Amino acid sequence: MKKVKALICVIIPILLAYVFNTKFGDTPPVLKFLNPFTGFWQNAESNIVTANKKIVLKGAQDKIDILFDDRMIPHVFAQNDHDLYYAQGYVTAMHRLWQMDFQTRFAAGRISEVVGKKAIEVDRYQRRMGMVYGAENSLRGMMADPKAKEMIMAYTDGINAYIRSLNRANLPLEYKLLDFKPENWTPIKCALLLKQMSAVLAMGSDEFYMTNILKKFGPEVTKDLFPDYPFKEDPIIPVGTKWDFTPLPIPQTPNSFTEMMSTNIKTKQKEEGIGSNNWAVSGAKTASGYPILANDPHLDLTLPSIWYQIQLHAPGVNAYGVSLPGAPGIIIGFNQKIAWGVTNVAADVLDFYQIKFKDNSHKSYWYNNQWRDTKPQYEKIKIRGSATEIDTVFYTHHGPVVYFNKPSYGKAANVPVGSALRWIAHEESNELMTFYYLNRGQNYADYRKALTFYTAPAQNFVFASADNDIAITPNGKFPLKWKDQGKFILDGSDPAYDWHGWIPADQNPTVKNPPRGFVSSANQSSTDPSYPYYINWEFSPYERGKRINDRLAVMTKATVDSMRNLQSDSYSITAQNLLPSVMPLVNAAQLNATQKEAFNYMGKWNKFFDAKSVAASVFDLWLKRLDNDIWDDEFTVANMPMRHPSRDRTIELIQKDPNAKWFDNVKTSQKETLADLVNESFKFACDSLEKKYGPIGKNWAWANVKGSNVPHLAKIPGFGSKKLMIGGAKSTVNALSETNGPSWRMVIELGKMPKGHGVYPGGQSGNPGSPFYDNMIDTWAQGKLYDLLFMQSPDDRTGKIISHYKISKK
Repeated sequence: MKKVKALICVIIPILLAYVFNTKFGDTPPVLKFLNPFTGFWQNAESNIVTANKKIVLKGAQDKIDILFDDRMIPHVFAQNDHDLYYAQGYVTAMHRLWQMDFQTRFAAGRISEVVGKKAIEVDRYQRRMGMVYGAENSLRGMMADPKAKEMIMAYTDGINAYIRSLNRANLPLEYKLLDFKPENWTPIKCALLLKQMSAVLAMGSDEFYMTNILKKFGPEVTKDLFPDYPFKEDPIIPVGTKWDFTPLPIPQTPNSFTEMMSTNIKTKQKEEGIGSNNWAVSGAKTASGYPILANDPHLDLTLPSIWYQIQLHAPGVNAYGVSLPGAPGIIIGFNQKIAWGVTNVAADVLDFYQIKFKDNSHKSYWYNNQWRDTKPQYEKIKIRGSATEIDTVFYTHHGPVVYFNKPSYGKAANVPVGSALRWIAHEESNELMTFYYLNRGQNYADYRKALTFYTAPAQNFVFASADNDIAITPNGKFPLKWKDQGKFILDGSDPAYDWHGWIPADQNPTVKNPPRGFVSSANQSSTDPSYPYYINWEFSPYERGKRINDRLAVMTKATVDSMRNLQSDSYSITAQNLLPSVMPLVNAAQLNATQKEAFNYMGKWNKFFDAKSVAASVFDLWLKRLDNDIWDDEFTVANMPMRHPSRDRTIELIQKDPNAKWFDNVKTSQKETLADLVNESFKFACDSLEKKYGPIGKNWAWANVKGSNVPHLAKIPGFGSKKLMIGGAKSTVNALSETNGPSWRMVIELGKMPKGHGVYPGGQSGNPGSPFYDNMIDTWAQGKLYDLLFMQSPDDRTGKIISHYKISKK
């Protein structure tokens, strides 16, 4: 008996140690996680920051000073370019290592290595979309350029220098939760990060829907309901701008263009809200007499933030702005002489080609009247707790054939079965040099030179300089296409459907110092129809751009507050356009008490999506329901998914053709009118709000209904923000939805000494236990901006410095 007791005393602690030190499902290894010396307790940071620190790093070539201001923003002072990017890599990893690791693992299709089999379809999708293939091609372009190679290698070495300094105790908290360790950083990870941004900004793909619409309704209805240029538009390049170049010949449209086959794959429509605003105002319209530039890119909001603030100072460069954690340089920012910012162009640079295979082996496909060999790529997917899987992806000259069988993974719904992907993100590129030259730019000529290096994702680059120049350029590497090439699924067997070269970079649409005194973009159409090349047939709705241009047109003696207030503007051009047509159609006599009160709110509404507005909540749901009532009966067909016509076309129909056949519900015996749909949708909106939020009143407030918040990047509960009681909506300048919105707000006043102002919804640190994790969210939510400390030397005392790292070689 004594032996049994002794055995139990030995075995039980061993079993407990195994259980508590092993990760089961989503539960972290408990003993490791709770260990007071190495567990999560070690991630709780004090409000007191180490004032001075000397660090010896063998990779440094000379002395480096990193000064942290009172928001923990690093100001890096180096003696050469190598040390500048080495220090940037080091300090970014210090604050954001897990984020960088997670994002690049996700991009590469390597999440299963960490979380097990449940992520296998995520990983397959990323690999089948050719993310690593594109990153390898991009990296080849970067490494062929000596300057870009120096940037990326120094940045990589800096990250690894930080990784080597870590032990289990000071690993970022997410590593402890998920029970894995960081691996060495490699240059391919930098390229992967840039490719992931291309994937995010590619948004949804509509050619699957459009092909079905063409098949069901024919060319005439398709052209009518899905026109190539919107009813209302205020393009980025002002109407009437002359094109001072001789365009290349446009490829001939194939005769078979409207005879393409269909697909029955349900897909995701392009998402409104994944956009941005930027503008620059000339000195003639400002109080200072110098230009002011503003930018607020709209992306999915996360903690940690997608951006990382930093200042980079070395011989020939002194730039401040935001970087992407995992890539060297500053993406959006300013220096002594110029400022720049970006918004998404939404160019048509992602096409699917229907492929005809010889047989089920998929080794050969039909192209140009002969069989061609595919090239198989064998993807080895390591899976935590399971055997490694081999996934075979077949490549054509167009690109990878993404799926032969559709999995249940949500993003895979975007992809037609048996089709090859042609995507600009697969091209060799060297975007790093764009930002290298912008960071050092002195004038308009430097801005134009920098843009020539840029491939993808296509961006509207706004520019302003102390020389009083302003400009904007929808910029990227645009394929030379025939009109509407890519509006529908393309024929992969006919060379006429291939991309036919590229629009010359110097013929990308651009405007400098227009007579109106400002330039702007909000993801709307790049140009009016006079531009000779095809960029896309549809862009984001025009309302945000229209509101910005209306405000800027009448602005005089503008200041930073003028720009800040415009960034937070929540006036709805959509409501302005629609309400005069639908309000008179509401039959007030048939409304119940709640509906009548809601109708009274609508009658008094100032059309601002303010946080406390009840009318904004009613209007938002009313419009969604009305759109559904108009289109769902015709555009919902089993096994033939289609999209609805645009909001622009819907409002045009309501305003100009109120007796259109589309208002009748073909699924009922009676003939519905526009008035019938307006009343049904209004009542539905009110009843839905009452059911969810109770009696009409403060609980119907727009901020409460919208529910904006900033979640953790990996959606870990408790690591995100609270619900933010703020206004704004997708169609307003302050484009905010539940978890998407202005990821960085910046306003730069040019002059003899530039003044920067900015904020993002988060903090510098990626550690949830840090006081700098989410300390900027409330300022961001209030629509305020911080003054950015633009230091001129390590001894600059114009701002509050709370810590100083001195890095040396020995």
